[in-house]
This record gives sequence, structure tokens and C-alpha cells, in this order.
Amino acid sequence: ALIRAALASGTPLLGICRGLQLLNVALGGTLTQHIDGHAATPGVFGRHPVKPVPGTVYGDLVPEETSVPTYHHQAVDRLGEGLLPSAYAPDGTIEAAELPGPHWVVGVQWHPEMDEDLRVMRALVTAAVRA
Repeated sequence: ALIRAALASGTPLLGICRGLQLLNVALGGTLTQHIDGHAATPGVFGRHPVKPVPGTVYGDLVPEETSVPTYHHQAVDRLGEGLLPSAYAPDGTIEAAELPGPHWVVGVQWHPEMDEDLRVMRALVTAAVRA
């Protein structure tokens, strides 16, 4: 309900980890229930590279491949209505997706709040100031 309300009101939205998964499901997508290699030791963030899709919001923010803090075992399977993939892991897992349109809606499978790279977090703040 909260995701649908944010989308309806045009509130900038950043889905982090499960937040990307919930955004995807809210838009009719599905999840892969278990993947390997995206979580290290239980309770500890691992890292792996993600490759941005050029021409997307995320790809414009972070045009180069980067290493991100990650801890998940579920992932997007079929994308929800209107969502576009904007970054992938080396194994093909969708690591970021976004909803094109007039409002800023991005979901990332990793934890940008646990990283020194603040570009995604700054973009959310900038979108919120403009909204």
C-alpha cells in the first residue's frame, strides 16, 4: 500500500534490497526465491560488481561498473509492469530497476546506505527537493 501511495502521489521512491523486490511485486512482477553468491557469511555484507545499463537513471548516475555491498538471497525474476532493468550482476541477476516517467522511482538490490559511494542516495535527496 505504501509503494502504491508513493507512486500515485509522485513521491520520489528508492527501494533498497527487499524494497526493490516489493516494488517489483507491487507492479505485478515475480521473484526468484533463492539465488547463491549474493550473500556472504550470515549477517555480514558481501560485495560484488554491478554493471549499469546505459541510458537509464541509474546508468546516468553511475556509468561505470562498481562493487556494491550486498546481502540477499532472493531476486527479481519477471519484472513488474513498466519496470526497466538498470543494472545487472555478473550472473545476470537484475540488481537495479526503475520506472520511467516523470517521477524518480529506482530500486537497487544492494545497500547504498552501507557504502562510501553516495551517488544513489544523493540522487534521491535531489529528487525529493525537486518534488
